[in-house]
Amino acid sequence: MTKPDDSPAFAAQAGELIGKIGLELAFVTPGQAASAAVLDDLFAELLVLLPATAPAALVDGVTAAAERLASVAGGGQRPSAATIALLGDWLPWCEEAIASWGAGRTITSWAPPAADAGAAVPAEPVAARPPVPPALSPPPPVAPPPPAPAAPPLAALPDLPEMAVDVVPSDADPDLLPLFCAEAEDLLREIEQGVLVLETDPTDGAQLAALFRAFHTFKGNAGVMKLGVIQQLTHELESLLDGARRGQLVLGREAIGVILAGADVLERFVAELGAQAAGSRPRGALSLPVPAVIEGARLAMLAAPSPPPAVAAAAVAPPANPVTPRADVATAAPAAPPPAGLPPAPAQAPEPERSAPSAAAGTVVPDPVPAAAPGRAASRAAGGAIVRVDTHKLDSLIDLVGELVIAQSMVVQHPDMVASGDSDLSRAVGQLRGITSDLRRTAMALRMVPIRATFQKMARLVRDLAVQQGKEIQLVLEGEDTELDRTVVDDLSDPLVHMIRNSADHGIEPPEERARAGKQRCGTITLQAFHKGGYIVIRIADDGRGLSPERIRRKAEERGIVSSTAVLDRREILELIFAPGFSTAETVTDLSGRGVGMDVVRRTIAGLRGKIEIDSTVGSGTTFTLSVPLTLAIIEGLLVGVAGERYVIPTLSVRESFRLHPGMVSTVHGRGEMVMVHGRLMPLLRLRNRLGTAAESTASRAAGADDGVVVVVEAGADARCLLVDELIGKQEVVIKDLGEIFRDRTDFAGAAILGNGRVGLILDVAALVQLRGRQGEAAA
Repeated sequence: MTKPDDSPAFAAQAGELIGKIGLELAFVTPGQAASAAVLDDLFAELLVLLPATAPAALVDGVTAAAERLASVAGGGQRPSAATIALLGDWLPWCEEAIASWGAGRTITSWAPPAADAGAAVPAEPVAARPPVPPALSPPPPVAPPPPAPAAPPLAALPDLPEMAVDVVPSDADPDLLPLFCAEAEDLLREIEQGVLVLETDPTDGAQLAALFRAFHTFKGNAGVMKLGVIQQLTHELESLLDGARRGQLVLGREAIGVILAGADVLERFVAELGAQAAGSRPRGALSLPVPAVIEGARLAMLAAPSPPPAVAAAAVAPPANPVTPRADVATAAPAAPPPAGLPPAPAQAPEPERSAPSAAAGTVVPDPVPAAAPGRAASRAAGGAIVRVDTHKLDSLIDLVGELVIAQSMVVQHPDMVASGDSDLSRAVGQLRGITSDLRRTAMALRMVPIRATFQKMARLVRDLAVQQGKEIQLVLEGEDTELDRTVVDDLSDPLVHMIRNSADHGIEPPEERARAGKQRCGTITLQAFHKGGYIVIRIADDGRGLSPERIRRKAEERGIVSSTAVLDRREILELIFAPGFSTAETVTDLSGRGVGMDVVRRTIAGLRGKIEIDSTVGSGTTFTLSVPLTLAIIEGLLVGVAGERYVIPTLSVRESFRLHPGMVSTVHGRGEMVMVHGRLMPLLRLRNRLGTAAESTASRAAGADDGVVVVVEAGADARCLLVDELIGKQEVVIKDLGEIFRDRTDFAGAAILGNGRVGLILDVAALVQLRGRQGEAAA
């Protein structure tokens, strides 16, 4: 047999189709209707691709397999296990036949056995399939596909068993795994936010195109990393979005749910891949509902309604150029093979570089992910490149800068340095101080990240809660560009989840109840962040039913949290919701009723040296206000002397200081000592009495209140005057954890090594300001 000239071109294109058929067969479940339809399309493409010079044995074998499958798919039947096994045997024969044709060898003929009786299994009718085209005829003209018959609504994913997915390929490049995980996390954030926008406007062409590119890039990266299962999953979701962006279908809530379920599967896989690649978990397989998501995507395509003609005409056209994954990943390794036992995976089509969309500032419901504008990548490149750095390296850098700050303070405050009159040395030390301060600010800026990513996770949470409870809820995000320490951002995630769940479950009423109360059927939860002093303030407000102090008091007494004779003001009653085991829910559900959510919130915020406040009006809504420090690493502090010891007050919490004069202190019954500051009475707290020994406290009272310096500090909307013995100066200090020994001492936020080598305790301003009532009077 002679080698024809057109066999190499056919072999390359047919190899891609055969690879796709192999991946489809890997996920086909016997008895699933949508599987045969997809395979039938692939075989039809392969038949059209056969050139006129193809050997008769090759044409006959492909035609026979296609006709066997067409009899199942076109007849509205589901493929049986025997049919799937038959096609599995056909695959290696077809590969060998194409290779033999290219090499000029004789091709062994292939013919299927008689049709198996189990192939015809009754099923729901599927869309009519066109007949298999003749092997040597040109492809027919492209015409719009006829509308598929109505399919039952997709209420949930098909009930299919999960499959074990190998997480880390045996021949994976360890240097590429972190890059893949980092890129995948960015893509998943973009996908989740984009899908939520599409749920509001499923015909948004720009958003459909952006989501399609994101899934296509994910699929390409998975192919490069030889993750065949993930590649197939993203291919199915990409196909669903492709149909929507071409105007062939409209994404309903069921299709949106399938895409979000697929994104959840990808997120679980990426998290496990990162953990196994880092060595924190042993390598092995992960059980994932991949077959259910794939079949759900195919059923969603059949069940999705067709768009109106005007919408279909305005659908976003597919890009003229194919798309590729990120260059630093895609060029490092060849394409991945499919799972074991299957032919090589198809080569990935090239795709233009994906530009990460930027989130618009301001209020969003939820925050949309705008499509990348032309030229944005070039402008970003002109403004500077972004480099990914391991967080452990960043933490090590911050620790070294902290040690440098301590060493600089020790040099500047050394007695020999202070006594030296050398002007050149003083100038050099001053320059050292300035450079150290600049380095500290730069290092701290590296730890500062926007809270946007944490806020945007709440949009998905609100969406799922609204669907689960049958409510209409919109989430308004404000201040997403607010920056704070990365560690603080990570620790805020769980409290925000609990509080959003609390607002959606207990706060927002069902639409009918809201309508009877004269409210809009759609409730609103507002998530806001802004800087105030040395703290970041986060507010979670809803326009729901509000908190009833009477009901909270009654529930607290029933659970034994407070006694019936306890005297509590309204603020203290509202704060009972933070008590362990407290809940107003009548029944325990997967959302509430166990009394652990708000307790976790309070403990987490306290661990961050922050505070939480509640303001609620029955019938109007509830507002939670969280105040947490901007950073947990290096701060600038005001050094004060109290009873012979030195303490540090964070300067961002200091409003002013002044020398106490006679007549400025007065006593108010029930509130303790007060100081008149700019015409306003403010509570006074003597730190010598609060922190010193009993003898020192007695001496302080004997000396009177007119000796010392008053430092006015604030935390949120509250303020208090602190009476200290002396002001020593300002100093940059590194916050050190006090450990378990001082866990019960709420007056201190940490410790710092001072310039003289001694340890100074850092005062927790929020805890001191919050002292009130009898406790505050006793302390004062």
